[in-house]
Amino acid sequence: MKGASWKEYQKDIADDGYFYVRSCIRQNFFPGSEKAFLSILRNDLGKDIGEDLKHTSCTGIGYHTDIVPLETIMTVVARQFALMGEAGYENLTSSCITSFGIYTEMLETWHEFPETEERTREYLYKATGREFKKPKNVAHTSDVIYKHREEIAAKSKVRLVNAMTGEPLQVVEHIGCHYAKLFPKKGVGGSEFPYVLAGMIESWGGQVLDYPERRHCCGFGFRNYLVQANRGFSIANSQKKLESMSRYRPDFIVTNCPGCAMFLDKWQYTIAEMEGSIYGQDGKGIPVLTYEEMAGLVLGYDPWALGMQMHQVAVEPLLDKLGIDYDPAAKYLGRNGKYMGVPDQGAVNMNCTSQPYMRTL
Repeated sequence: MKGASWKEYQKDIADDGYFYVRSCIRQNFFPGSEKAFLSILRNDLGKDIGEDLKHTSCTGIGYHTDIVPLETIMTVVARQFALMGEAGYENLTSSCITSFGIYTEMLETWHEFPETEERTREYLYKATGREFKKPKNVAHTSDVIYKHREEIAAKSKVRLVNAMTGEPLQVVEHIGCHYAKLFPKKGVGGSEFPYVLAGMIESWGGQVLDYPERRHCCGFGFRNYLVQANRGFSIANSQKKLESMSRYRPDFIVTNCPGCAMFLDKWQYTIAEMEGSIYGQDGKGIPVLTYEEMAGLVLGYDPWALGMQMHQVAVEPLLDKLGIDYDPAAKYLGRNGKYMGVPDQGAVNMNCTSQPYMRTL
């Protein structure tokens, strides 16, 4: 039966009581998204979510680039779990999908090879004097927003609908590889039918676009980008996706991975500078949102409070489609309210009446 088969692609996501672990790279790329997530959970949904300033990077990038040994990352993960227990929580939610994949991998490794868990406990105690309990539930933060998507819809101030035409916005969702492909059964919909972002889009009034390279990697791949000589392969992967989706005229892209959002956003500028290719409508780029930004807009958050001025591709055309009222001048104000000036514009914009790309902030 179709319904019975779909149940195999679901996952248990805790309803409340989350211990939050941040992303090391995300705070640099899209710093407003993590703040927005906490605000949405605490202030809009009334959920209990805590964190600990002593938590560290999961060291996942170092692990996946063969710098951090397996035993070391297991001990780092165990320390995170210890902090969770000390804070009185048993449900862990991770901002980064690489961290999500790492926590899942360590738990699966300990399950399959119990001796590695015993060694990890020994290492952790010797290094820190701490002990840990494994989480009752591990979810990515996109899982948590997905879990509460109907509550968010009920509180929505904005729908993913073109305010001028009344038609649903056409949305490309991109799922990070470390969410859906490392351990497919740990993500909503698995690797075949990932629904964690599509579910949000549909609940909030948008329409999900399908296209040939929908499940193609964004091109990050760690080794592809961290090694400078490999970056041509990285940008080629992003270009393949962007070319494939552009003919379907998406209004925006949403991703659940910090690296994917960064690359699909910033590579558009790079490709435009290299080749003059622009993939969005009306000579503009395709805006790229995080799922927290998308949820925040739906809930009526100010786009600049969400940190959307950090994007390479300007978001104003999307805000106009959504009918969102915003202050254009506030985009260039620092946290202290001081005017920072308008950034230099890319050469690709010389013949454009609007300025879809920003070189700097």
